[in-house]
Amino acid sequence: MELAVNELKKSYGKKEVLKGVNYVFTPGIYGVLGVNGAGKSTFIKLIADYIKADSGEIIFDGENITALKRNFRKKLGYMPQQQDIYKDMTAQSFLYYIADLKGVKRREAALQVEELLNALNLKQYRYDKMGKFSGGMKQRILLAQALIGNPQVLLLDEPLGALDLKLRQSMQYELIRLKEELGITFVYVTHDQEEALTMSDTIVVMNQGYIQQIGTPENIYNEPENAFVA
Repeated sequence: MELAVNELKKSYGKKEVLKGVNYVFTPGIYGVLGVNGAGKSTFIKLIADYIKADSGEIIFDGENITALKRNFRKKLGYMPQQQDIYKDMTAQSFLYYIADLKGVKRREAALQVEELLNALNLKQYRYDKMGKFSGGMKQRILLAQALIGNPQVLLLDEPLGALDLKLRQSMQYELIRLKEELGITFVYVTHDQEEALTMSDTIVVMNQGYIQQIGTPENIYNEPENAFVA
């Protein structure tokens, strides 16, 4: 697996949010770290096709997928910061609905939904309406819907920011476990330095629309390349 971004740029009006970002993601867990307004959420939404780049390319395993619509980026899963879930739908029916949107055939969808309900400890709540779910359970459902279709890369946009400390730590362990079990590459946006240092194989530090430094947690911590990273 190789996901490359080449000269990605994005502006809102006169404000440049991304100013030509380049990087190649290979298997692992990547923490995209930065302060609010650094461009990290815009970066991940461009890859997931939730917004369009002004210019630049997205290449997946040698194929230019820049022009492909969201539902055709089959190997990419996306988990937003927050998302309105269908409160009157059950967990199981919601996951079947997402599978249908992604074009997963019914028999394969049944297998995937069952596996995800088991993996994320949601099996006993499969027939419960999601409006009754706790914050942690809602995050698990959003993670499950991102995993439908067996993506090779999972894009997570500050997915745990709204959770309390205990739930956040529990979900961090859950994500690491899933990465080990499923072999999925995670690109994980956060402004929490401890979270990035704890979870990541590689940290990508962003500020003002640029990548400031890339390295292992130890390298970033011990050898910052500039004052901002420090």
